[in-house]
Amino acid sequence: MRRDWADICGGFALAAIGAAAAGWAWLHYDLGSLRQMGPGAFPVALGLLLAAFGLVVALPGLRRAGDAISFEPAAAIAVLSSILVFGLGMRPLGIVAASFAAVLIASLAAPQRGWTWRLCLAGIVTLLTLLVFRAGLQMSLPLWPRGV
Repeated sequence: MRRDWADICGGFALAAIGAAAAGWAWLHYDLGSLRQMGPGAFPVALGLLLAAFGLVVALPGLRRAGDAISFEPAAAIAVLSSILVFGLGMRPLGIVAASFAAVLIASLAAPQRGWTWRLCLAGIVTLLTLLVFRAGLQMSLPLWPRGV
């Protein structure tokens, strides 16, 4: 019988990550009480919530048929390369160039042709990255390559 393996694997992966995060927080942080919650209460609650959502995705997938999972090597290589470019290039290139390049590399495997939408997407994602990391989280990451 064919099953919906994408939902089953993805849901159980989310459930496992959530359970592991909740268990780690439970062991390493003080939960406190309901009146005075400790630093572990929120991570445990989020981990349990993620585990529950994972089960909500995975369990129905056991009962329904799904399409076969297709593997596209070009897309996998493009996404993994973009992650490496962003992670390894953030310090020497700066967050602007690293995120812009990572989005361009990840979009190479997309079926749509043309560079206009890729450049627009890279600009928007770079702007959102700046807003999250610099403005929202106030991280002191370099914006531009060293020496600029």
